[in-house]
Amino acid sequence: MQRTTTIIDYSLQEEKIARYAKALSHPIRIRILQFLDRQSCCFTGDFTEEIPMAQSTISQHLKELKEAGLIQGDVMPPRIKYCINQAAWAEAKKYFNEFFQ
Repeated sequence: MQRTTTIIDYSLQEEKIARYAKALSHPIRIRILQFLDRQSCCFTGDFTEEIPMAQSTISQHLKELKEAGLIQGDVMPPRIKYCINQAAWAEAKKYFNEFFQ
């Protein structure tokens, strides 16, 4: 029996919604975004005061959020300053609002 593969052509909006949803799929990432929204920007070590987890674990979650484009990080040796990427955050809100209507 021969299997056929169906190729689905997703829209850019569908791909972005999925990427944002994946980035938001962990409660720690939600907390990180809420913390950044209140602080505007903060340095890597500031997260451990807000979130009782190892710095390495928090760094992994920051990496996921950064790869999704929801946050941005500026290297300021020896630390990294993180902020919400306002353009991507606005886009995510718009896409999710449209999706859930």
